[in-house]
Amino acid sequence: MNLLIVSATYMEIAPLVAKLKFISENEQRIKFYTYGKHEIDVLITGVGMVATATWTAIALNKKKYAAAINFGVCGSFDKSIEVGKVVHVLTDRIADLGAEDGNKFISIHELNLLGENEFPFMWGQLVNQSLPNIEKIIKLIGVNGISVNTAHGTDDSIEKIIQRFNPHVESMEGAAFCYACMVEKVPYAQIRAVSNFIEKRDRAHWNMALAIKNLNEVAFDIVNNL
Repeated sequence: MNLLIVSATYMEIAPLVAKLKFISENEQRIKFYTYGKHEIDVLITGVGMVATATWTAIALNKKKYAAAINFGVCGSFDKSIEVGKVVHVLTDRIADLGAEDGNKFISIHELNLLGENEFPFMWGQLVNQSLPNIEKIIKLIGVNGISVNTAHGTDDSIEKIIQRFNPHVESMEGAAFCYACMVEKVPYAQIRAVSNFIEKRDRAHWNMALAIKNLNEVAFDIVNNL
């Protein structure tokens, strides 16, 4: 299988990469590896939706992949999805794309600048209808996500985003990765481990080490069972 692995930072997938056989690299942020009979390309996009959409689209346009997988961490709005849990984000949306009208937020769809069902959106969401046929992915807990440029960290903003979209998790890249894969018609999955709950920002309550450990255990399990 030709597989593209995408991550915002090397730190998030370093334990997985250490188990792959390095072959070469290019100038488009991709390093080429093998694992057994599989070709595995690793793309480190950098943080944020602009970087992720751009570099993922470039990668998918240059080479034919059987599937693309985005591995990363996320914050959880849902206290039942505990820190360290690995989830499969089945729907995502660009939550902060729109305008403010006083205390009210108006989405890009409500502004009639983009149709709610204009490709690749479905009712304002990016819904994964092209999952890779990989059993280890299918068995993961499915969640709804949002992607933002500014992570939520105040009681007021958290309450408003929950009322608006009722998401399970939040990242800064997921929707951009999904968008690029959907446009390029490549089967994809977005897999994330919870590093923290979405609350007033307090890094003392985060557990990035646990999230990365659990994420990479799942990632290697997927690669090892392709």
